[in-house]
Amino acid sequence: MLSQLQTAHKVIGVKQSRKAIRDGAAAAVYVALDAERRVVGPIYELCSETGTTIHEITTMAELGDAAGIDVGAAVVTVLQD
Repeated sequence: MLSQLQTAHKVIGVKQSRKAIRDGAAAAVYVALDAERRVVGPIYELCSETGTTIHEITTMAELGDAAGIDVGAAVVTVLQD
């Protein structure tokens, strides 16, 4: 599951993910469980409203590494092809 993030067409971060979800471009959303709830809470709500699948990852460091970046990530969204 996480291995696909390295090569997938994706956006990283809350702001870009929110836009992709609203636009209907999100295939799946990955959220780090150690991210601040006030930051990722709106993403959970938006995914619930739009029926977008959410995958929870243990840490921001793990999610950032899986996405191919050198810092942690609270949210990574895989875009539809």
